[in-house]
Amino acid sequence: MSRLNLLEETRYEKLPVSVYSDEQTASVDVAKRIASLIISKQEQGKQAVLGLATGATPVKVYKELIRLHKEEGLSFKNVVTFNLDEYYPMKPDADQSYVRFMNENLFSHIDIAPENINIPNGELAREDIEDFCLKYEQKISGFGGIDLQLLGIGRTGHIGFNEPGSAPNSGTRLVTLDDLTRRDASRDFGGVANVPTKAITMGIGTIFKAKEIILMAWNEKKASIVKKAVEGELSSDVPATFLQLSPNVEFILDQDAALSLTRFDTPWLVKDCQWNDTTVTKAVIWLAKELNKPILKLTEDNYNNHGMAQLATERGPVYNINIQIFNKLQHTITGWPGGKPNADDSQRPERAQPAQKRVVIFSPHPDDDVISMGGTFIRLADQGHEVHVAYQTSGNTAVWDDDVLRFMEFNIDFAESRSEGASDLRATYNEMRDFISRKLPNQTDPEEIRTVKKLIRKGEAIAGARFAGLSDDRIHFQDLPFYDRGKFQKNVSYEDDIIQTMELLQQVKPHQIFAAGDFADPHGTHKVCFNIIVEAMVRLRATESWTQDCWLWMYRGAWHEFETHEIEMAVPLSPQEVERKRLAIFKHQSQKDLPVFPGDDSREFWVRAEARTQETARAYDQLGLAEYEAMEAFVKWKF
Repeated sequence: MSRLNLLEETRYEKLPVSVYSDEQTASVDVAKRIASLIISKQEQGKQAVLGLATGATPVKVYKELIRLHKEEGLSFKNVVTFNLDEYYPMKPDADQSYVRFMNENLFSHIDIAPENINIPNGELAREDIEDFCLKYEQKISGFGGIDLQLLGIGRTGHIGFNEPGSAPNSGTRLVTLDDLTRRDASRDFGGVANVPTKAITMGIGTIFKAKEIILMAWNEKKASIVKKAVEGELSSDVPATFLQLSPNVEFILDQDAALSLTRFDTPWLVKDCQWNDTTVTKAVIWLAKELNKPILKLTEDNYNNHGMAQLATERGPVYNINIQIFNKLQHTITGWPGGKPNADDSQRPERAQPAQKRVVIFSPHPDDDVISMGGTFIRLADQGHEVHVAYQTSGNTAVWDDDVLRFMEFNIDFAESRSEGASDLRATYNEMRDFISRKLPNQTDPEEIRTVKKLIRKGEAIAGARFAGLSDDRIHFQDLPFYDRGKFQKNVSYEDDIIQTMELLQQVKPHQIFAAGDFADPHGTHKVCFNIIVEAMVRLRATESWTQDCWLWMYRGAWHEFETHEIEMAVPLSPQEVERKRLAIFKHQSQKDLPVFPGDDSREFWVRAEARTQETARAYDQLGLAEYEAMEAFVKWKF
């Protein structure tokens, strides 16, 4: 690509951005740049001063630096490091401590001198913090400033822990954490209530003085905030936008984190496109939403005035394009998610035959099935298909400790009423209560407590599936081993999870599989569970003929829906079906009112689910299609 074309394509971007195919490739490249700096400084007899970040983003960079040290002899003896931040208060040996993080992910594996490591002190007395912060700044200056500063970006737009409202000239200081930042950290602390409300962080002004700044972001979860930081106006509401003022900054992204940038999201605004069915669909839907007009009312002027003149010229007249996209969307709508028997299926998302299909609905957690596709679940059962549901994990981490005691007290009372073994139960109960009373944030529960939590979720899942119309022999509580194993091991094998999934699929031999297609968090349970299903199917497809007729439909969780142009099957729900879905969700009582891990949406799951499906229906209605109460959306996985 010529420099002129590149400048045109990136004209919305207010700072340099490099996009890599994946996180691993980008991380290796960043590590090589750090290594080059270290070696250059060594040759000059100088120290290399690095500003380092924590969290999931830089882990693979550190892993590559360790490899370079152990396999290629890269020495860190001339390296001085300053970490961005630390929670306050925080003991250095706590599981969530950034001291511990840096030791485990970098420092303990290289030859850096301990006296050259600098991390904000989370154990200080409150009255000593201001003096510590001043000396931290002075120490950085004493080394001539930071040569290269690594950054991640939080979903509030924070860099370091500089939350919205931070001043562009701010220095190292004590800050209050944003609620979203604390919710994002809640899994590391065993619940948002355990996340510290304060942190010590380098300021934006401190970061800005670095001779080179590299901000890294991976996966689709960061795409929207990356767009604001790169293309948005300068604003203290998004502190990362202040990096636009630096002549020494570069954003390093993987493809998913770059998805919302104009050159990838709406490329027709910046360059001539290679139009295909996907980009045409996306562009026409975008134009209709941009102008708040039904698709069939879009005009040639609308196309010409919004970067789509090329499309109008190549594929026009535009009314024909409008009809084509309208019909395409119309054909995604079906009241028969298992296929309509004895019907022409050439324009339908699912096959007519066989009329009664065998279906497996995989649910990563014990409530994802009814939250995300409860209406379709009920519809499939009502229409006579052989529906199975498989709960992939126990979900035991998402049960309140109080519920464990309440269920144990019920069992003790029941046993006493029948004079059956209450003393043994009471002894176990007392041990549980003692543990819970002194439990540390995110401390792993003993087996007895994990078992009770698992049984609570299992009972709720069975109740929800029964309500949807399933008999007990079609309800499978897999309790895949990786879920609990991950609490004790960093490197987890998924082989037994894959084999267990293969055995279930071989037992049912489904025509349809429904699975959670949430990929925004590549390390999350949904992504792991989906990968297990796909690997199981890939292996089975090599030998089992029934797999060639098995379709895999992806649904989304309660937070984000597929974009309208992505949807391949939309199942409309009546008001009565919306209510039935709500009642199925209510069976999961341990997740009602306030779940342990609410994410970035404080609403109850049933409220989120209804709002999401209503938004999908509204999007179709605004494009000029039929108006429905709600819609559940699906995308077909291509093997």
